[in-house]
Amino acid sequence: MKKTLFLLLILGLVSLPLAAQMPGLDNLCRLKNAESRSISPENFTGEKGKGGMATLEEGTAAKAARELGQGWKVNPYVHIEPGTTFTLGEVKDSGVINHIWMTPVGDYRCMIFRFYWDGEEKPSVEVPVGDFFAAGWGMGKEPQLTSLAVCVNPRSGFNCYWQMPFRKGFRITIENLSEKPATIYYQIDYTLEKVKRDTPYFHAQFRRTNPLPEKEVFTIVDGIRGRGHYVGTYVTHGANSPGWWGEGEIKFYIDGDTDFPTICGTGEEDYFCGSYGYNERNEDGKEVYSSFSSPYTGFYHVPYADGKYRRFGQYRWHITDPVHFRNDLKITLQSLGWQSEGRYLPLQDDLGAVSFWYQLEPHAPFPALPTAEQLTITD
Repeated sequence: MKKTLFLLLILGLVSLPLAAQMPGLDNLCRLKNAESRSISPENFTGEKGKGGMATLEEGTAAKAARELGQGWKVNPYVHIEPGTTFTLGEVKDSGVINHIWMTPVGDYRCMIFRFYWDGEEKPSVEVPVGDFFAAGWGMGKEPQLTSLAVCVNPRSGFNCYWQMPFRKGFRITIENLSEKPATIYYQIDYTLEKVKRDTPYFHAQFRRTNPLPEKEVFTIVDGIRGRGHYVGTYVTHGANSPGWWGEGEIKFYIDGDTDFPTICGTGEEDYFCGSYGYNERNEDGKEVYSSFSSPYTGFYHVPYADGKYRRFGQYRWHITDPVHFRNDLKITLQSLGWQSEGRYLPLQDDLGAVSFWYQLEPHAPFPALPTAEQLTITD
């Protein structure tokens, strides 16, 4: 009977129960030695029994709650002034961040997320807020995404489910590089629990080049040193010229690879698990694509009424197929289109990327983040 069931599963004639397909659900009924905590503007420290205590004298929504008073949504958001950094949360203990929800108001590219593990001085995560949640093209241009690692719900309900362990504590900040104030609604859900000694830490890094120099490749990430595994890529691709833009290959240089990589894909849309230009077509004079969002991969087009700007977002989470490295990792992406006589055309496009990985500390220093001017998206 077991042999027959195995053969049927291989042939796809029967399917496993949903709980066996979805990571985490198979262990949901098991008790664990953990304590639930949550940080938000209504409980900045995450302490037990300390939520919703803001008074009308200190609350950001005091005017709305003036007839109700303490305990009635008095402080649901924070303001971050231009050129300042705000600490969203800081904990000194051992545990795991399991979920982050956020609704930011302002220039997403100029709000810089930084995560510090166990008292480190240099961040392990340094990414613009929108790009961190796979919504890099700015406020009002958010996609609707439903994946295992990140969800973007109407309109700007940003959710992250990457697990982020810490042993001695964490600190999460946002720096506002724009010239206007920003407003942040947020919640950081975590558990206090022991973390195994061999558990790696979560990392994420952002890069952008606009325009890409002629006949150069775009570096998604470089300089990763240590042992770990790569778990995800989010790319914003702004096409600066007409025609198809996603023919380039992605390459993973692992553990000492030099001229040639160990992993070489067959095309940009292929790496993000699409095909044939995401069904690119013209309908009534407008450029149309078939957007999709799945547990591990997705693509979306940001349409503009005048058709002047051609902007796209793509994600791939290596949840079931992480890329393992023992010493170092570098990832590049070619930017290619087509020209006459069936020849590839190197493009000078606007490329941005977030790389997500886990590794044992210490991690190598990150390159300098682009300046506010270099980060800004011009409409």
